[in-house]
Amino acid sequence: MFRLLIALQSQSPAGLGGAGTAPSGLMPSHRSNLLADTLLQAGPVVKLVLLLLILLSVFCWGIILYKYLMLGRADRNSKAFMTFFSNASSLMEVYHASKNIPPNPLLEVFESGYLELSRLLSSRSSPGREEQAPASLRAGGVENVSRAMQKAKSRTATQMEKYLTFLATTGSTAPFIGLFGTVWGIMTAFHSIGTTGSANLATVAPGIAEALIATAVGLFAAIPAVVAYNFFLQRIRVHSKDMENFSTDLLNLIERQLHKAG
Repeated sequence: MFRLLIALQSQSPAGLGGAGTAPSGLMPSHRSNLLADTLLQAGPVVKLVLLLLILLSVFCWGIILYKYLMLGRADRNSKAFMTFFSNASSLMEVYHASKNIPPNPLLEVFESGYLELSRLLSSRSSPGREEQAPASLRAGGVENVSRAMQKAKSRTATQMEKYLTFLATTGSTAPFIGLFGTVWGIMTAFHSIGTTGSANLATVAPGIAEALIATAVGLFAAIPAVVAYNFFLQRIRVHSKDMENFSTDLLNLIERQLHKAG
């Protein structure tokens, strides 16, 4: 008996160590592979739904990054142009210097209005001499310049709104795509119950897991898209308002010059 106890005592560290360390070694890997195992065990329909949602999310994040950089650059360039415009002595000076100014929404509006004014002046007066414009130019010339700038504002706003419809579409449809995967996963769970005749956890767990993952991925794709759409739409409205105010100020400046010339 004494020899048996000694033998067990000598073998117990290895045996107890193996039995004690196995759960602690398996638990982290089990937790880390839970999502991957669920995705791999999902049915083809749920996998297709998840792939579609992941692609939508990737495209949305690409658009978000692109629009954020584009609108930020437009903000900086517009402020720089407005500072230069306020300190310029004439419209001709601004136009000649605009070739070295980075593109921005206000510059687009100014160039369209100034080119239209130059065409009117060249047909009724000497080119580039706004102060010698005849009185007849004041009747319809300002309206032509206003229409030209309005067209530039619409074109620029449309360009800034590019790809926003994709964000809006993703934000409105991704939850329903995820819901379709959820419904399909629940149908799979009920089908497993009917096939096996058992409603234990092992039978329904795969289908329920598919349903929950489809819901989570759908929300993950939709929420950033909706937030980014509203954020960028608000910033574009600010740019549109700035273009509207700038075109009004430019028209007032042109009218004052024409009245002085007349």
